[in-house]
Amino acid sequence: MDLQLTGKVVNILEEKSGQGKNGPWRKRDFILKTKGQYPKQVCITQWGDNIDQQQVQEGDEITASIDIQSREYNGNWYTDVKAWKVEKAQGDVAPPPSAPGLTMDGNQEMDLDDDMPF
Repeated sequence: MDLQLTGKVVNILEEKSGQGKNGPWRKRDFILKTKGQYPKQVCITQWGDNIDQQQVQEGDEITASIDIQSREYNGNWYTDVKAWKVEKAQGDVAPPPSAPGLTMDGNQEMDLDDDMPF
């Protein structure tokens, strides 16, 4: 199951780190405001190297691919929303115009349709 949330980063919280039984860890939470008639604010966590490799900044429009996991502790349930991939939203960019008969690199295009049996 591939879950994604799209929206605007409205806040980035302070990075936290520590030492666990499996070694050092670090995480950073950010708040994503979703779009739609009833926007929601969702706290999403980035872990480890994803913090540096998939940087987010306040004001970025992004799509976060997420995993949701809940766990029980002393009779209470806690839910984490973890981003495993973050992509910045692409603007409506039109492909560059191309002249008929030319390839994208400006070379003459070959017309192979006449020789093809299909």
